[in-house]
Amino acid sequence: MVYRISELSLRKEIERVGIDTASLPIFEAKSKMLFFKLTALSSPAANIIKQEMLSAGGDAAVHRHAINCKIEKTDVILMGTRAQISRAARKLLQMNYWGLRETGEALLAQLKQKAKEWGLRGKTYNMEENTYLMGIINVTPDSFYRGSRINPERAGEIAERMAEEGADFIDIGGESTRPGAEPVPLEEELKRVVPAVREVRKRVDLPISVDTYKAEVARAALEEGADIINDISALRFDPAMAEVAARYKVPVILMHIKGKPRDMQKSPHYEDAVKEILLFLKERAAFAQEAGIENIAVDPGIGFGKRLEDNLEILRSIEAFASLGYPVLVGHSRKSFIGVLTGAEVEERAAPSASLTFYLALKGVSLIRVHDIKINKMSLDLAKGIKG
Repeated sequence: MVYRISELSLRKEIERVGIDTASLPIFEAKSKMLFFKLTALSSPAANIIKQEMLSAGGDAAVHRHAINCKIEKTDVILMGTRAQISRAARKLLQMNYWGLRETGEALLAQLKQKAKEWGLRGKTYNMEENTYLMGIINVTPDSFYRGSRINPERAGEIAERMAEEGADFIDIGGESTRPGAEPVPLEEELKRVVPAVREVRKRVDLPISVDTYKAEVARAALEEGADIINDISALRFDPAMAEVAARYKVPVILMHIKGKPRDMQKSPHYEDAVKEILLFLKERAAFAQEAGIENIAVDPGIGFGKRLEDNLEILRSIEAFASLGYPVLVGHSRKSFIGVLTGAEVEERAAPSASLTFYLALKGVSLIRVHDIKINKMSLDLAKGIKG
């Protein structure tokens, strides 16, 4: 009898054969297909890389005119197993021309990359191995989803329910960042966020993320027991934010946004959305590290200055963002692109949102920010069961 097996079941099937379990990493390195995109290489470099990949048993896609050097630059897509790409990369280390040695070094660094662990409230969060749910609490009167709007005094009650339903983190925001939203004055945001953080900290011991781009709001929330800064501007809108994060030694979530909430959906455009967002997040993460921030997560910013096709391309390519070396957060819950694809109104989008959570968990996303914990926890558990 002959039949195909899936990548998800490969490890279990290899174990059933009865091999020495010490050999498992060797087989896994030879089995799982990986794909890397190399950008703006010279045609001679691209041709050499293709030959090395073919020699190693993999392949590489290059521009059709690279072979005769009719074009100066080309992107390259590598296709191969971890072992094949590693073999080719090590050969490139010996080539000190056309940037080949540097390309080999970058590839080997990607293959070795592991996301960091976060230590919060006496617990270790392994962002490489697990997917965690972040429950959304909006202490705002105008968030795009009416069901998420609450008064600060109810924040503790809502957080307690989320914890019981399986939330790992709580995210509190006091300013709506829906498309077209106007900024909230600092004093008003403080009046919303600080009491909410205080109430949540009384009721649950989960890490609290404060969703703000204002340094003073972040500082006040951290003083009340918040643990993480979730900044939609990636430390750009308030110059003091990086200093606050570094001083309090807290993780920071850096999100990509094109424009600001009030104008971000006015004809956004990308030539290559994934590449442009990756470059942005890479630069902002480097800035954060230079400011003394140790723990970083990146968020491609679904719906923040993105067209439908951009959101879908981000989701198709979500594994690319892990290549930056940081945990990846995705906030897709109940957003308008789900309504465009399904025809569901915002109140009806819990189920399709949970379907996306299942997909994102299978893809290894570290943090998923949602409104509805219970249904998303079921999707997450299902994905974990299938992944084994």
